[in-house]
Amino acid sequence: MLKFSGFRLFWCAPLLLAALTATGCKKAVPANVAATVNGRAITYAELDKQFSRSFPNQPEGISPDENQFRKLELLRVMIDEEIMLQRAEKLSLIATDAEVEAKFNEIRAPYTQEEFQKQLDAQKLTVDELKAKLRRDLSVEKLMNKEIISQISIIDKDISDFFESNKGAFNYPENSYHVAQIIVTPEPDSNVRNLKRDKAANEEQARRKVQMLEARLRQGEDFAALAQNYSEDPNSAPNGGDMGFVPESALVNADAETRKAILTLLPGQVSTPIRTPVGFRILKVMARVPSGQRELNDPKVQQDIRETLRNRKEQLLRNAYVDACRNDATVTNYLALSLAPGFEKK
Repeated sequence: MLKFSGFRLFWCAPLLLAALTATGCKKAVPANVAATVNGRAITYAELDKQFSRSFPNQPEGISPDENQFRKLELLRVMIDEEIMLQRAEKLSLIATDAEVEAKFNEIRAPYTQEEFQKQLDAQKLTVDELKAKLRRDLSVEKLMNKEIISQISIIDKDISDFFESNKGAFNYPENSYHVAQIIVTPEPDSNVRNLKRDKAANEEQARRKVQMLEARLRQGEDFAALAQNYSEDPNSAPNGGDMGFVPESALVNADAETRKAILTLLPGQVSTPIRTPVGFRILKVMARVPSGQRELNDPKVQQDIRETLRNRKEQLLRNAYVDACRNDATVTNYLALSLAPGFEKK
């Protein structure tokens, strides 16, 4: 699949469940407008197009109510995107034509023209639509870098304080492996917890889905983002597939292919799809940690702590920033108004 990276989804998992902002109990509902953000429209045509891209494999027998639920959640994401884009405009951070072309050429480079067109067709995108998406992604990323990333500072005392409070966490009684996974199963189940609520309903859908994910990983897309969006494991998907540290002794309970992959993959490497008794699994080994106590003077310990603290702070600031921008925006969600009891219907 096309490499739309490395942009992380800025809204992150908690923001997808944010409260819906809707104003005006008796406002006439425009026929073609799903929502407005500061007067700028998000049309039903745009929502439907994004819906078909986000949920290409609809399970058989899915109810109209479930589809409407998915559209409501997707529209919330699109509203947040529009809020962030308008904020980037206000701060003169919209990506330039040169920046968009550079990213477009980077994405197109690995393909022949025919292969590239097939990739576009598979995702129901035109070149202009892809460039528009890249402009939005680049603009929001520039906004986040300026308003969030540049404000984060982790000092040595932060690192030493964290180490002293969590010293036991750096004492490993046996070899362990920091592992993340993406799970795809063929069993129909509408109660999935990934961000796109994407669920394979049978063996063929599961096989196609895991092949799609493998291709996107090969093109360099972020493992954690794909796990959040598509993994069908309810426990690890919200954490980007992160399973934490797995002690070597626990691998005796794993199937042979999973055990072999974890023991042989180097840090940063991703496995090919592994067939398990319950479906398919893609693994990423993020770190291999030998047994023993690690000390603060270990550069890897300092790096891990710094990264942990930065990620915590970034997540906090991103969530707070998007919430603040949402509070500062005037949003009307006409799709919600057309469905909610007690509000004027379309």
